Amino acid sequence: MTTKSTLSEIEKRFDNDVDRFSDLETGQASTVDALFNLELITDGIAQLYPDLTQLLDIGCGAGNYTVKLLSKLNAATNVTLADLSQPMLDRAKERSAPLTDGEVTTTKGDFRSLPLKENAYEVIIATAVLHHLRDDEDWETAFAKLHRLLKPDGSLWVFDLVAHNDTKIQDFLYRQKYGQFLTNLKDENYRDHVFDYIEKEDSPRSILYQTDLLRKVGFRSVEIIHKHLCFTSYVAFK
Repeated sequence: MTTKSTLSEIEKRFDNDVDRFSDLETGQASTVDALFNLELITDGIAQLYPDLTQLLDIGCGAGNYTVKLLSKLNAATNVTLADLSQPMLDRAKERSAPLTDGEVTTTKGDFRSLPLKENAYEVIIATAVLHHLRDDEDWETAFAKLHRLLKPDGSLWVFDLVAHNDTKIQDFLYRQKYGQFLTNLKDENYRDHVFDYIEKEDSPRSILYQTDLLRKVGFRSVEIIHKHLCFTSYVAFK
C-alpha cells in the first residue's frame, strides 16, 4: 500500500501552487464540472442564506468559493478562512476582504485541530478537502467537529472526489471515464500524473459512506445536489 502524504507534504505542495488555484475561470481543471459546482454551491448558499453573517471556508485554498459567494451577497458577511498553506490564506484574504463589509480572518492549520468557535457558523464550505481524511475514526471525528461548529439549521456544503464501493464501478467511473477526461484535458502522461498524486495524497470515501456518517454524528438531512463520475457535491443540514 502506498504511504500517504503527510500534512507537511500537502502544505508544501499547496504553498507552491497559489496562482493555479486563484483562477475563477478554470477552477481546478483536473476536477470534473469544476466551474459548474463553483456556481451551483455558491448560488445555493446565496439562495438559502441571503443575509449570511458567519461563513467558514475550510481548506479554502486561494479562496475561489468564498470570492464567488461574496460576489452574490449583499450582506456584511464575516468570513473565517482556514488552510494549511499560509500563501493560500494570504491570497484568499487579499481577494475576499474587498468584497464584504464584514471581518475576514485567517487561521492556519488543520481544521480538525484548530480552536474554532462552536455553534458559530451558518455555513461551512469544504471543497476538495475531505478526501485528505484517512481512517474511519478520522472521518467521524472530522464530521462531528463540523457539526459542532455549525449553528442550529446551519449547513455544510461539500464538493469533492469520491470513491465507489463496488470495485467494478470504481474501475469504470474512475480509471476509465475519469482517466479519459484527464487524457482529453492534456494527455496520458498527465492522466498518470494525476492518478499518482491521488494515490499518494488522497483517501476518498463513497458518497453513501459520507451521508451515513453525517447522519450518525447528528446532521438531520443530507441532499446530493450533483454527481458526475467520481466527483460529488452535497449539502448537509444541522
